[in-house]
Amino acid sequence: MKLSIKQKILMEHLNYVIRGISNKNIIPILNCIKFELTKDGLYLISTDNEIAIKSFINAKDIEKIEVQGEILISGRYIYDIVRKLTNEIINIEEIIDSQVLITTESSSFKLNCNNVSEFPEIDLEFSKNPILIEENVFKTTINQTIFATSTQESRPVLTGINFKISNNIMEVTATDSYRLSKKMIELDSVVEDNIDIIIPSRNLNEIIKLISDEDKKIELHIFSNKVIFKIDNLIIMTRLINGNYPDTNKLIPESFELKVKVNLENFFNAIDRASLLTNLEEKNTIRLETKNDIMIISSNIPEIGNVEEKIKIIKNVATDIKISFSAKYMLDAIKTFNSEEIELSFNGEIKPIIINYVNSTDLTQLILPIRTY
Repeated sequence: MKLSIKQKILMEHLNYVIRGISNKNIIPILNCIKFELTKDGLYLISTDNEIAIKSFINAKDIEKIEVQGEILISGRYIYDIVRKLTNEIINIEEIIDSQVLITTESSSFKLNCNNVSEFPEIDLEFSKNPILIEENVFKTTINQTIFATSTQESRPVLTGINFKISNNIMEVTATDSYRLSKKMIELDSVVEDNIDIIIPSRNLNEIIKLISDEDKKIELHIFSNKVIFKIDNLIIMTRLINGNYPDTNKLIPESFELKVKVNLENFFNAIDRASLLTNLEEKNTIRLETKNDIMIISSNIPEIGNVEEKIKIIKNVATDIKISFSAKYMLDAIKTFNSEEIELSFNGEIKPIIINYVNSTDLTQLILPIRTY
């Protein structure tokens, strides 16, 4: 294999595939990037067996293709070498003794290559009927839900995000059993088969780093054990989590004793300040109380002090509420909204708090209260 390519172009694509490599992987071959040079261009491929990333550089963006072929190089070393080279032409050539020579006008590196035949075979064939969704919509949806996934491996299904698709509605849910985040998306077309899959949150976190905030379409090719995302010349495969996701729809009530409209910025700032006088041992607990058209946010640590914040609110009924919850969980939840006002819904002090946009349930955040007695 032998080619010449601009540093900037190669670096752009190495930034993609380096995310398919895990620093914790003890299998050396899975810490490598496969370079596959054809007459059409250069493919870069990486995998850790849970996620695989394949990026394509078109031949027209390569300075010179002299010898086609395949090589397998340590991902971290090639990434760091190219990153630190100046923006000039890089020559990459496979030489004898399973080595690759990387040169510019002023620099020269030799790296040992691994055996290409040992690299895992990755099936990245597409399905016939992909699901299309805008990049910015998908990225926003993941950011609005991923924080609620569990980090406890004892319940693997909760470490992922659940995607359910029926007709033209995609329902995206994450929960760690203490809080829940649910987003509803209307797709442009009807999906023939009902879909119910769980994608690992770790993999989704890497995928959204590769997605822009544009309204271009992503293709989702869904299979029984994996999902393939196609974004322009970038292909990303993620394994799925086996198991049945809990029926979370039962957790969200259809009616409420009290609904409260509150200014989002004022509410966030009040909780943020009140959380200064909380501690992790007590789950960062703060108290919310309503008195007529005033909401009182307070916290108290006897050995340190207390804080009280007051905010104007609008209630739908005269009922008042006293309830305690985790400040961290509430801040995580309300950060996902982008509006002037939000609506908090209550069914007493021991039932979940539900947070929505005013007059919309497209995005729902649920937080379990904390008993303080």
